[in-house]
Amino acid sequence: MNQRHVVVAGGGASGIFAAIVCAEAAPGTGIMVLEKSAQFLSKVRISGGGRCNVTHACFDARELTAHYPRGGAALAGPFRVFQPRDTIAWFAARGVPLKTEPDGRLFPVSNSSQTIIECLLRAARAAGVELLAKRGLERVVRSDEGGFALGLTGGETLRCRRLMLATGGCRAAAAGQLAQSLGHTLEPPAPSLFTFHIADPWLRGLAGISVQPVEVSIPGLGLRERGALLVTHAGVSGPAILRLSSWGARALHGLNYQFPLQVNWLPGLDHEALAARLEARRAAQPARLIVNSTLPPLPARLWQALVLSSGIARPTRWAELSASARHRLIQQLSGARLQAVGRSLNQDEFVTCGGVRLSEVNFKTMESRLCPNLFFGGELLDIDGLTGGFNFQAAWTTGWIAGRSMAAPAPQAETADVA
Repeated sequence: MNQRHVVVAGGGASGIFAAIVCAEAAPGTGIMVLEKSAQFLSKVRISGGGRCNVTHACFDARELTAHYPRGGAALAGPFRVFQPRDTIAWFAARGVPLKTEPDGRLFPVSNSSQTIIECLLRAARAAGVELLAKRGLERVVRSDEGGFALGLTGGETLRCRRLMLATGGCRAAAAGQLAQSLGHTLEPPAPSLFTFHIADPWLRGLAGISVQPVEVSIPGLGLRERGALLVTHAGVSGPAILRLSSWGARALHGLNYQFPLQVNWLPGLDHEALAARLEARRAAQPARLIVNSTLPPLPARLWQALVLSSGIARPTRWAELSASARHRLIQQLSGARLQAVGRSLNQDEFVTCGGVRLSEVNFKTMESRLCPNLFFGGELLDIDGLTGGFNFQAAWTTGWIAGRSMAAPAPQAETADVA
């Protein structure tokens, strides 16, 4: 049975980054990355619409943790060690400058995720990391000497002194089976960062409309977010919805994604201000049809749908608007109630909450508290962030700490080839 000092299972952002950091900190160490698919860094390739949202321009560790519905407290210490400023510097030192967009997201100046992929793979090979694609880790047994015996796809076997599991999010409990086999507990998996399917036909006829900002909330759950909303053929999406889904991931999973959604289309106006705006419109344009008198900044099609769905007939003019009809319109503008009947995963993110229980991991080293020489990184942990580069930053940070920890001197440092 052949041997390595360090084996990383998972060729995604956290695993590849950890291998690079480890190899650069301890030159000559035998480090191997196993990836079960044909491609390394496949999630990097598709993220940000193919541009790769590398990180976010949030440079205060405490503020940064507030963008993680799960895992923020555990990341407070690691972010003082390696945070977005360090990520920016790391890529810049390797010839890949990043640019900051108005909303704080950072992308490579090239606007291509391929730039990030090539940078990471080039750094890995230069550091002597051995990259093996189509080699998944199927089973692992802790050896009496403190290392691990690994069983790979195709029947190959391998030993290693230190093992890092960075196999990605546990979209199904089976994805965390390796960690469980070594004594770890998995928090139940549930999708995070998803869009809502809406049953109300009047809204689904408005696909393509974007409104900024709106306030969305879920009555009874204490969930509320403000931001842009996009109407889709299936329901609603956009930053406000994705953030709401992330914070409510477990609760909404428990409701089987059947819940009421409340939308305030004009969150900058309270009921009194809305009533005053409508009354001013009534006084200024009494003969005009209400459906043709959009209230800025609402798109015309959305305004018409809101008017009609509040029970105001299409031929109604402003002079004919009754007090009760005005009240219904105000309710629809400030608190339209929609019925969610399902969800769709955000195709650019594929984020899942759940994974290895955080209390079982030492976040100063990313080493298991239950199994010496076992390390974790990335989404296999019960950590997930909001959209905007936060999930990648967690991957870089946990990968950095794991890589440095695995590079620390050990009694043995053998290298050989896979059988």
